[in-house]
Amino acid sequence: MWQAWKRWRRSRIVQRAVLDEALWRATLARVPFMRGLSDAERARLREMVLLFLHCKSIHGAGGLEVDDGMRLLIAAQACLLILNLDIDFYRGWVEIIVYPAAFVPRFSYTDEAGVVHVAHDVHTGEAWLRGPIILSWADIEAPAHGDAQIVLHEFAHKLDMLNGDANGYPPLHRGMSRKSWSEAWEEGYADFCRRLDLGGSIAIDEYAAESPAEFFAVMSEAFFATPRAVIDGYPRIYEQLRLFYLQHPLQRMSGDFGRAIS
Repeated sequence: MWQAWKRWRRSRIVQRAVLDEALWRATLARVPFMRGLSDAERARLREMVLLFLHCKSIHGAGGLEVDDGMRLLIAAQACLLILNLDIDFYRGWVEIIVYPAAFVPRFSYTDEAGVVHVAHDVHTGEAWLRGPIILSWADIEAPAHGDAQIVLHEFAHKLDMLNGDANGYPPLHRGMSRKSWSEAWEEGYADFCRRLDLGGSIAIDEYAAESPAEFFAVMSEAFFATPRAVIDGYPRIYEQLRLFYLQHPLQRMSGDFGRAIS
C-alpha cells in the first residue's frame, strides 16, 4: 500500500511540475558526460530532477542569485548519480547552498588537548551529515582542478553518509560482496597514495589521497566524468562503482569496453 501511494504521489509531482524544455535540453548539452545518455535515460533523469527540485531547496549565499538554469545544472548532475537508484537515496536533508566562488566555512573545533581552532581553509564544496550541501558556483561553471566535478563529488559524499559519517563505505545493495568492496577500495587507496608519494603521473585528482572518504568521492566523480581514467588505473574499483551506481559510464560514452566487463 505504501509503495503504491508513493508511486502515485511521485507521478502527481512530475505531472504537475513546470519545466522549460529548451533550458532542460541546454542543460544536458552543457555537461559533456551526459551526452551519451539514451532517450530512456534522459526521460528517467528528467523525472528524477523534477522530484529532486520538488523536495530540495537550492538557494544562493554571499550575494549570489540562483536562477532556474543554475538549479537545473546542479539537479541534473546530482540526479545522474542516482539515475538507476531512487530519489530516497537523498533522504534526510533538504538544503543546497551555493556561494559565488570558493568559501571559508565559519566553524571552530576543539582538539584533543582542548585547544580551540578556527577553520580558515578555503573550500569549493562541503557535505554535512544530516545537513546541507554547500557548493561554489565558480567551480561548477569552470572546475578549478581540470576534470574535477564538485556536484558529483559532494553528492557522492551524501551517499557515503547514508550509514553514518563518510568513510568510503556506503550501504551496499543486496547481492554486493562486502569482501570484494573492501579489498578493491583498500588496495586501490593504498596504491594511489603510494604512487602519489613516488611522484608518479596519475590521471585522477590527487585530492583522493586525503582520506578513504575523499577517495570514494573523487573516484565517483571520475567514474561518471572520466571513466576511462578509473578503469585503466583501478578496474576493480570501476566494477564496484558499476555495481553500486548500477551504471556503466564508459560503455555509455564509448561502447568500447562494454563486453569486457559487463
